[in-house]
Amino acid sequence: MTERIALISTFLAALGAGMMGGLFFIFSNTVMAAFGKLPAVDGIAAMNSINLTILNGTFLGVFMGTALISAVLLVSWFLGWMPSGGTLVLAGSLVYLVGILGVTMVFNVPMNDALAAVQPDSAAAASLWQDYLSRWTMWNHVRTIAGIGASTLFILALAAG
Repeated sequence: MTERIALISTFLAALGAGMMGGLFFIFSNTVMAAFGKLPAVDGIAAMNSINLTILNGTFLGVFMGTALISAVLLVSWFLGWMPSGGTLVLAGSLVYLVGILGVTMVFNVPMNDALAAVQPDSAAAASLWQDYLSRWTMWNHVRTIAGIGASTLFILALAAG
């Protein structure tokens, strides 16, 4: 990988990771707290609507595009194609891939699927909703920190280069 391509890729990864960290921060700080004040049936409906709406080209382009760039940067580091700051790029890539992509797929998506499958006005839904608010938000905090952390590492790598 040429140095120019590495720098552009690192810059794009910094932007993508920062955008994801910001999105997750808003959910952790505001959205989930607001949903927690709603009756379970309304909170579930609102969250299910978001979970369907967010699956669009713009979000998926940034979310999966940053994962792809991080994977390419990771492989590039192992092949020795990284300029100075490569260790920071390696760290940023790992933080994004594990802390955002991994956490999303292993924790948040299965919880979203369970929420979508429940009958919103049932007694089981009210119990699930309370657990969902707590656990989903906790894992979202991890994604927030990972997004901000990965973005910071990519920016530090750019500054080192």
